[in-house]
Amino acid sequence: MTGVRDWTLRQRVVALLTVVAFLLIGLAGGAVAVAAKNRTHIDAILNKTGPLRVQAQELLNALLDQETAVRGYAVSGNPADLAPYDAGRKREQDLVASMQRLLGDYPDIREELRVVEERAEEWRQAVAVPVVTTTQQNGTAAGQALITDQARKQFDQARRALDSLQFEIFEARQRSAEDVRRTSNLLVVLLIVAVAVVIIAGSMLLVSLDRMVIRPLTGLADQVREVAEGDYQHGIAGDGPPEFLRLAEDVDAMRRKIAKDLAEVREARERIEWVNGQLQKQAEELTRSNRDLEQFAYVASHDLQEPLRKVASFCQLLQRRYAGQLDERADQYIAFAVDGAQRMQRLINDLLAFSRIGRLTTGFTEVDMNKVMGDVAGQTEAARQYADAELTWDELPVIRGEEPLLTNLLANLVSNSVKFRRPDVPPKVHVSARLVGDEWEISCQDNGIGIEPEFADKIFVIFQRLHAKDAYPGTGIGLAIVKKIVEYHGGRVWVDTDTEEGTAIRFTLPALPEDVEAAAASAEEPAAGEAVTGDGDEAAAEDGTGGTPEQAGRRADETETTDGPDRAPEGGRTGDMRETVG
Repeated sequence: MTGVRDWTLRQRVVALLTVVAFLLIGLAGGAVAVAAKNRTHIDAILNKTGPLRVQAQELLNALLDQETAVRGYAVSGNPADLAPYDAGRKREQDLVASMQRLLGDYPDIREELRVVEERAEEWRQAVAVPVVTTTQQNGTAAGQALITDQARKQFDQARRALDSLQFEIFEARQRSAEDVRRTSNLLVVLLIVAVAVVIIAGSMLLVSLDRMVIRPLTGLADQVREVAEGDYQHGIAGDGPPEFLRLAEDVDAMRRKIAKDLAEVREARERIEWVNGQLQKQAEELTRSNRDLEQFAYVASHDLQEPLRKVASFCQLLQRRYAGQLDERADQYIAFAVDGAQRMQRLINDLLAFSRIGRLTTGFTEVDMNKVMGDVAGQTEAARQYADAELTWDELPVIRGEEPLLTNLLANLVSNSVKFRRPDVPPKVHVSARLVGDEWEISCQDNGIGIEPEFADKIFVIFQRLHAKDAYPGTGIGLAIVKKIVEYHGGRVWVDTDTEEGTAIRFTLPALPEDVEAAAASAEEPAAGEAVTGDGDEAAAEDGTGGTPEQAGRRADETETTDGPDRAPEGGRTGDMRETVG
């Protein structure tokens, strides 16, 4: 049989903690029982005897109100003076019923309350009712004659009974208070004993830890510190319990591994430093490149446009002054020069606009896309009138972004839809939105010439054109601007190649958190609400609300009301341009 000295550190600590745990569990059980009794006594004071004292005083006030009302009625004969009497009786009944509910554990108080009720009823039958009846029948003098010393003594008996009731309630409260003090003192004693047990056990544990843990660990830490200071060849030897000996062996094995890996770490650090140097050079090169690009943008916006304006102006002067005076080829050459200068100016302006996206920022705000569509309708009004085009849109969301950029985005899409129209077919452009996950997917659908699937990705490349400039004018940068604006706002843009007619360009924008939460809440509605969707759809169809986005689009197409170009009318429709133009 092994002795205590041969126990491991874990066995000694477990034995000590087991003894302490049994002692504390016993003390805790006793404390719980005492605390339960203490809480019962406190509950009796706060929720029983305390309210009973208050209600007994209110009961006295109710009796006094009745007695005073009877006297006043006997003097005045005014029936209004009996109102306090009736209210006092009603209050007395309520108070007695309330007190009865609290007297389950107090039979003596219940008996005193019964006596009070009997004395009060005797007074009412002997004094109050006769006085009231006599006053009503024979007048105030007869009623006052009944209020004698005997009547006052009758009421005093009720008051004395009520005083006895209050004294009994006070005695019960004092007994409960004494019980609270007794249980509280006992609880304090138990807590003191528990603290003493904890202190003694803690002292014993502290001494044991100092002898079996702290001293061996201190010696081991001193050796480890020597290794940490750089002496990786210093061997580590342990002392104390078997656990610490194994720990010393593990630490020494770690020391040997660290010493082995140190050389590899040094080599890796040298490589990282070289890579960081290369990255720093590249960052500096990018900074210089950005400065050069900014200087180029400044030159393009000022220095390059000035000679272009001069070339274009003088070519136009030549065209106006010498038109018809030279031969036909000369007029053609001048027209080529004017057109080239103008196209160069447009290219430079478009390049500047493309480069400024995301660089010259006004900050993100909450933007109402319906207002944006109203601005787009105003900007594209001339082109739509010329092409006899129709622009409609559904109810659009509010998103966070830069309003000028979003206006430019939708204006480019609408302008493209109007420009790339089919011959002899009035253009129709429709903008809609739907919530997909945490993003709004906004679509611009037209009935134009469409885009072949193999060119769906090329149209967003800057200066990429699918048609000759004579067929469809432009610089070929509009959709590149669209793509950059969408990506700047954290979205993506693509061409939907599954449309049966025309072109559908779709892009996403992050939705506001409240929109996502509202959609999630509506999706979690009980299935019982979905069982009546048939009738709901019919009702929605009758009053013009609800329905799918496609139904909303059809309703917008069927609406014939028009508004001005600067804002969208109700329902998201700019009006039928064929009616507006006339």
